[in-house]
Amino acid sequence: MIKLDHIRNKIIEAIKQSGMTKSELATRIGVCHQAIGQYLYQNKMPSLDTFANLCAVLDIDANELLCVSEYKGTVL
Repeated sequence: MIKLDHIRNKIIEAIKQSGMTKSELATRIGVCHQAIGQYLYQNKMPSLDTFANLCAVLDIDANELLCVSEYKGTVL
């Protein structure tokens, strides 16, 4: 089953691999830097358009961030 913690961990890893700071990422996707912290450490997820921008800026497939390939074929 896909869980919010798995998605958060994927986002954290993608940010680390990008070499961007959270503030830089926030600026590039058009949110305040506090929003990035909320996505990573609280029970808040980005809106769909913000998520799409996050994927584009981090150059990562949405399915990868959402852990879809890890759970393909399992019943959700």
